[in-house]
Amino acid sequence: MAEAKSGDTVRIHYVGTLNDGSTFDSSEGRQPLEFTIGAGQIIPGLDREISGMAVGDSRTVTVVSVEAYGPHDPAKVQSVPRSAMPEGVPVEPGLRLQARTPNGEMLPLVVTAVDAEQVTVDANHPLAGQDLTFKVDLVEIVKAA
Repeated sequence: MAEAKSGDTVRIHYVGTLNDGSTFDSSEGRQPLEFTIGAGQIIPGLDREISGMAVGDSRTVTVVSVEAYGPHDPAKVQSVPRSAMPEGVPVEPGLRLQARTPNGEMLPLVVTAVDAEQVTVDANHPLAGQDLTFKVDLVEIVKAA
């Protein structure tokens, strides 16, 4: 049976969990995730683990944070004046916002703390700094390289 390799387009079902066992993402109830191995379409640590699997294979892999969404970067946590927040928006921890960078790109932010004068926002990916575990089932090799 053919094994998946770099350049192949494949479909997988997966369940992603954190170290505490909670699920952060899953393809359950959805179409399988389709991507090309080695094309940078999914996190590198998971991408690499699909190579060598055959259709029907299942594998559980742990992807360390540097091979997933990277380490948590304290420089991406900033305090801004509360007056810089959009009017009419109830600002509280967990609120997701977007800011425009000087070069025009949109930057997702999460409010992590609020006081009377300052709001602390975090531009790290929510999974940055976390090791991730995936249960992966290779469903199909759609197109071989």
